[in-house]
Amino acid sequence: MVINGPNLNMVGVREKGIYGTKTFSDICRYIKDEFEKRGHVVTLLQSNSEGGIIDFLQTAYFENYDGVIINPGAYTHYSYAIHDAIKGNSEIPTVEIHLSNVHAREEFRHISRTAPACIGQICGFGEFGYVMALMALENYLENKKDK
Repeated sequence: MVINGPNLNMVGVREKGIYGTKTFSDICRYIKDEFEKRGHVVTLLQSNSEGGIIDFLQTAYFENYDGVIINPGAYTHYSYAIHDAIKGNSEIPTVEIHLSNVHAREEFRHISRTAPACIGQICGFGEFGYVMALMALENYLENKKDK
């Protein structure tokens, strides 16, 4: 499951100097194609509301998803509720991803409230970050299986 948070549906329109000119639809097609090439079925979701994101995370649990990749958008920096929802899915490894390098931006973006609930965070690699997150999940699940 790939979850995208608030305003990510506006990528390609907003702050092109940071997010580029590819539209959200372009990025979703890229993700779908890349995941399918690696033999995975992917569910792509986007919500501008915190509750919607929490509902998606709970669905991942109840529908037994193998992993979650989440770009919580601005909720990254203050959503303890999303943190708790990720933590509540402790059986489902989750990777946080950001298109931009949040650590090279405004100070408030340097702190993630959601990343500590995840197995890792990837930022600054644009849409390729989603593929990197998938590779990290593949590796994590393979290593977990071997133990």
